[in-house]
Amino acid sequence: MLLFLRIENFALVDRLEWELGAGLTVLTGETGAGKSIILDAIDAVLGGKVTSRAVRSGAERALVEATFQLDTDLSDWLKEQSIDLTSTDGAAGTLVCSREIVASGGSQRSKSRVNGVLVNKQQMEHLRDRLVELTAQGQTVQLGQPGLQRDWLDSYGGEALLKTREQVGAAFRAYQQAVQALENRRRAERERLQQLDLFDYQLRDLNSANLTEPDELDQLEQEAKRLSHSVELQQQSYLVYQTLYQSDTDAKACADLLGRAEKTLTDMVEIDTELQPILELVTGAFASVEEAAREINAYGEDIEADPQRLSDVQNRTSELKQVCRKYGPTLADAIDLRDRLQTELLELTGGGQSAEDLEQAVQETQQTLETRCAELTYLRQTAAKDLESRLIGELKPLAMEKVKFQVGIAAIAPSALGADQITYLFSPNPGEPLQPLTETASGGEMSRFLLALQASFSQVDPVGTLVFDEIDVGVSGRVSQAIAEKLFQLSQHHQVLCVTHQPIVAAMADHHFRVSKQIIESSESADEMPADKGTSKLGKSRRSSKSSKSEPLNDMPDQPIAPTPVDAVRTVVRITPLSTEDRKQELALLAGGQSAQEVIAFAESLLTQAAVIRQAQMGGGGDAIAFKPPTKSKTTRKST
Repeated sequence: MLLFLRIENFALVDRLEWELGAGLTVLTGETGAGKSIILDAIDAVLGGKVTSRAVRSGAERALVEATFQLDTDLSDWLKEQSIDLTSTDGAAGTLVCSREIVASGGSQRSKSRVNGVLVNKQQMEHLRDRLVELTAQGQTVQLGQPGLQRDWLDSYGGEALLKTREQVGAAFRAYQQAVQALENRRRAERERLQQLDLFDYQLRDLNSANLTEPDELDQLEQEAKRLSHSVELQQQSYLVYQTLYQSDTDAKACADLLGRAEKTLTDMVEIDTELQPILELVTGAFASVEEAAREINAYGEDIEADPQRLSDVQNRTSELKQVCRKYGPTLADAIDLRDRLQTELLELTGGGQSAEDLEQAVQETQQTLETRCAELTYLRQTAAKDLESRLIGELKPLAMEKVKFQVGIAAIAPSALGADQITYLFSPNPGEPLQPLTETASGGEMSRFLLALQASFSQVDPVGTLVFDEIDVGVSGRVSQAIAEKLFQLSQHHQVLCVTHQPIVAAMADHHFRVSKQIIESSESADEMPADKGTSKLGKSRRSSKSSKSEPLNDMPDQPIAPTPVDAVRTVVRITPLSTEDRKQELALLAGGQSAQEVIAFAESLLTQAAVIRQAQMGGGGDAIAFKPPTKSKTTRKST
């Protein structure tokens, strides 16, 4: 249950403190008075979206703080999250949620805390689902969304259904993983076959080249060079032979000269033995020249022109260069690639998990998914029957005695949310066929349907506070009374907070507050404002600077108020608790727009008869007592 709400610099609210109680609380006020701002603040503090105008103009930060009464389940959850069970003001058994919104540089950021501990979005969503249920008349547009209708049905089905839906989600993910694994295996098989073809082609190409030595290409290039210059090499080798050993000309050969030098040195050694080393050097040189002459002569005799061999060498060289361009850059690289391809081909022709095994896994996970979906469908059908019965029972007191409602469940392809298409079918009039809700229900009927749906959920939903924003729009008369009674019934088990323009609904409230916009001097301080329980404390209102009570509805100043410069005034939202006399005036304003005696009498009758109905319903016996308002004068009008 929401115990206390504090708002600072949020939209038009400068500072507001509001203490709430159990039962039915209503907020009334003129259109645009700021009632929705109060509800937006409640939504924001529980993690709801905020607009760029959430921070009050001229302020840098906004703060919303809500204090709730704890229950056992939430206490256990707080312990799991390591959050202190004592609120920030030291009171045990309460939960304080706060949200700070900071505007900076055209953007904004916010932080959420629970009992002073920073929490993330997921944690706030968990709390929100257990603290407050916000229902707005604008939600009737969402009623036609199949996904939302399915979620509502599943929530109504309770923990067993939601747990089964989680199992369906897990089964669906397992099925998707199995399908993906099979697809990956098939794709890998296609790629493997393509690789096999490529590797096989490359290996055959390399094997056909008969690669042996990494330096074969260098050897062939050297041989090709020698073969292409064979004649020149023969001539040059013969010339070298003549120069070294035997000259065909008159010129002496190197061997002849060395022989003469050797003979002369031999004679000299006989005279002087110290010349012996020189003789040995010349003798060695002569022997070397003779050896060189023999070898060059043999080389020259062996060389011969071989055009065929030259052609073969050139062809082989061209082949090896082509291999290097494709698989190189060197012949050694090509040989290494050939060896690797042989190894990889052996690996590719090996096994892995077979496609047959993966196909079997797909079939098994699909069967599991279908089984879980069937279980979920059964639970949904069971929940649908109970929801149909309960919702019709809730709609009948709302002036829809002949209504028909059915939850349509059609089979669709399995997904993470099951294999069911959920459609709410509705027929408000006898003889009319069931049709999708949004195609046949009027605005007033949609509002009542939404209220009845919330009433049905309240019997299985642990949420403590139900908030209704103008749920009674588009209805009047007997339907308004039915809605008022339904809201009061809900307030016996939940705290109910309702924004309304209907005097009959407002009359049923345990607590009645008026929301209004007021203009204050921008220089006025919060300390100058008398502190009233349930009302804002910032600024002196021009209309209520002397008393915390509301002014008479027809009160007008005797003298015109002197205009204040625009930059010296601000508009603020105020919330004021209403006494019995204040409520009469407020109900009169809602009912007739003025405080004439007839309308005041009408308001008094509403409060009197509301008290009777409240007592009867709290006693649990007797039929509903209809309002019988007195006849109004022609000058009054009924609020819509």
